[in-house]
Amino acid sequence: MPREFANTKPNLEAALGYHIKNADLFRLAITHGSRSKSKSDYQRLEFLGDRVLSLVIADELYHLHTDQAEGYLAARLSSLVRGQSCAAVGVQLALGDMILVGHSEKQKGVQHGVTLVGDVVEALIGAIYLDGGIDEARKFILREWGALLNASPLSLKDPKTFVQEWALGQALALPAYVVTGREGLEHAPIFTVSLKVGVHDEAVGVGPSKQQAEMAAAQNFIAREGLR
Repeated sequence: MPREFANTKPNLEAALGYHIKNADLFRLAITHGSRSKSKSDYQRLEFLGDRVLSLVIADELYHLHTDQAEGYLAARLSSLVRGQSCAAVGVQLALGDMILVGHSEKQKGVQHGVTLVGDVVEALIGAIYLDGGIDEARKFILREWGALLNASPLSLKDPKTFVQEWALGQALALPAYVVTGREGLEHAPIFTVSLKVGVHDEAVGVGPSKQQAEMAAAQNFIAREGLR
């Protein structure tokens, strides 16, 4: 087991509430493609974890809301499994401190980006599923998504929509998003976006696309201002 992951493993197990059997799976789940020595990254596990998450949440919604039609269930599912919800779980677990990224990316704080943290949460769900089975994955998901499952639909709106509606409710101008930077390779760019809302200080977001960086900036604004 690589030394860096050996040092991270106890903290990761504590955060997940899960005893890791196959360390390689979980090391892969928290490895970003910018790691120069890594031949692969978290993306395949993210693909799997996304499907496991959707299944578990869909099953839970089906049994929780027996009087609701398909349209309501579909809307709730979409809000609960989107990247921002996954990122909220990841931030709560302090996963950004454990994600393995390249040296220059670490200096820029990429490991704490909303998009990456959300992706790694899904990858870790995939790893738990492969390592411990669907029951362990379900246990983790229902524990970490419990508050979101019980939250009102309003609180689950995506960050950009929430900030826009909040600004209008405060009689402020529409939020202004400005791309302030673009780095990385052509096929793997990293965008930096600043968000200005009224007289409030700017909030900054980073992501692999302009839209995701805007979402990250909106989420950072919400968190900083304590809006929900």
